[in-house]
Amino acid sequence: MARFAQLLPARQAVMTLRIAAFSLFAVSAALPAKAEDPAAYPTHKIRMLLPYAAGGGGDVVGRLLADRMGKTLGQSIYIENHTGAAGTLGTQMVATSPNDGYTITVGGMTTHVLAPAIYPKLPYDSIKDFTTIGRVGVSSIILVATKDFAADDIRGLIALAKKGEAIQYGSWGIGSTGQFCAEILMQQTGIKMEHVPFNGIAKLAGDLLGGHITLATLDVATATPLVKDGSIKALAACGERSPSLPDVASYKEQGVAFDRSLSWAMYAPAGLAPPIAQKLSAALKDALGDAEVKQKLLGLGITPQFVPGDEQRDINARDIAAWKQVAKDANIEVK
Repeated sequence: MARFAQLLPARQAVMTLRIAAFSLFAVSAALPAKAEDPAAYPTHKIRMLLPYAAGGGGDVVGRLLADRMGKTLGQSIYIENHTGAAGTLGTQMVATSPNDGYTITVGGMTTHVLAPAIYPKLPYDSIKDFTTIGRVGVSSIILVATKDFAADDIRGLIALAKKGEAIQYGSWGIGSTGQFCAEILMQQTGIKMEHVPFNGIAKLAGDLLGGHITLATLDVATATPLVKDGSIKALAACGERSPSLPDVASYKEQGVAFDRSLSWAMYAPAGLAPPIAQKLSAALKDALGDAEVKQKLLGLGITPQFVPGDEQRDINARDIAAWKQVAKDANIEVK
């Protein structure tokens, strides 16, 4: 017993040392990893998390930019697709990712401008929760009709509506950019049209070609070949006049007070170190200056147009406020 009493303090000392060592390990494991030197960025692969289905327009845009930017940055950029909730699910995943420069995304009108206008419980703030890297480009929505539709432009559409004609138009869904473009037209001109939402743009285009709907809003990529081959006609471009359809006048050119850009932009989580944001922005600008990238973006209905991140963020903030008012006046809300 006496010998045990003599050994007890020594054993307690060893146990104390073990506990201290374990505690030190636990604390060090809980501490965040040492931040990477922004000057060395990037040191490994970058994830481009896209809220679009593989093969869709947004996915193609992201892959095109990832390939070219990866060459500029000296590290590959790989794609992860996370769809759902009209793109807001994947976008939220970006917002909650580490702000270390190794997660980026490409966002369109829906994810960063229209969603805040129509989703009362959007799980992210599209301004505060992101670092805007820069604008990719602008696109347009084309107001189109069957060949025998009784109007050829906005003036003719207004005249038709004033005659008391019941006018229906189709878009690819409630809260879509297509619906917003039709709503702004109605609000600015005073005409009335009934919205017929379709389950996707392919179904809408098919029913337009079949004459089941005579007036619709389509994205440039879908509308261009159908207009050029004479299957349908274009009445106006919501947004800027598109290089893909240079003969189709914009809303503004036809007297409708609308000067908002329909933008695509690149984003990263909020709080990104400025030197890293600047490297990504420079790589994006370089990609948009590439002839092959330009040609392919134009083929997707996007006019390449770089705008620095801070400026694009301010544009988004103004546009969100404007579209929120359009949504309120039109009673557009997705619950």
